[in-house]
Amino acid sequence: MTTENINTETTAFLSAEDLLNHWQGHRRLTRRVIEAFPDDKLFIYSIGGMRTFADMVMELIDISAPGVAGIVTNDWGNVTAFSNHSADGKASTKSELLALWDKETEEINRAIPMIPEGRFQETILAFGQYEGEAYSTVLYFIDNEIHHRAQGTVYLRSLGIEPPAFWNRD
Repeated sequence: MTTENINTETTAFLSAEDLLNHWQGHRRLTRRVIEAFPDDKLFIYSIGGMRTFADMVMELIDISAPGVAGIVTNDWGNVTAFSNHSADGKASTKSELLALWDKETEEINRAIPMIPEGRFQETILAFGQYEGEAYSTVLYFIDNEIHHRAQGTVYLRSLGIEPPAFWNRD
C-alpha cells in the first residue's frame, strides 16, 4: 500500500480586506439607521419589552472592535462584553452614540488587516466564554449587527419613519 503526499493547502474564500469591506457596508447602513432615529426616542423607545435601540447599539459597540482586537491579540480583557452592554453612562445623546460608533469603526478598520490569514481558522475563546473559529466569531459580530439593525428598522417603522433601504450599504 502506498500513500501519496496530498497538498492540503487551501485558498481563503474571502480575504480579510473583502471581509472588512463587507462589514463596513453593514456599519454604514447601521449608522444611517441610528441617524434616522429621533433624538427623543433613541434612548427610551421600545416595543414589547425589547431594549432601546441605543442599548442595542451599545452592545454592538461593546463587542465588535474589542472582539476583533481580541482575535488579533488573544487578550479578552472585556470578558463581560455580552452581559454588560448598556448605553448608561457611555452615551446620552445621538451625537455621542455616533461618535462612539465612528471610533469603533476606525478601530475595526485598523485591526482586521492585522489578523493573519491563518488566524481566521484557529479556534478561539471569545471574551473568555464563546469557543469557535475566529472567522465564525467575526461573522457572528456581523450577524448580530444585522439582527439589531433590523430591530431598529422595526422601531423606526412603528414611529412612522421610513428606514434607510436595507440593501444600500454604500
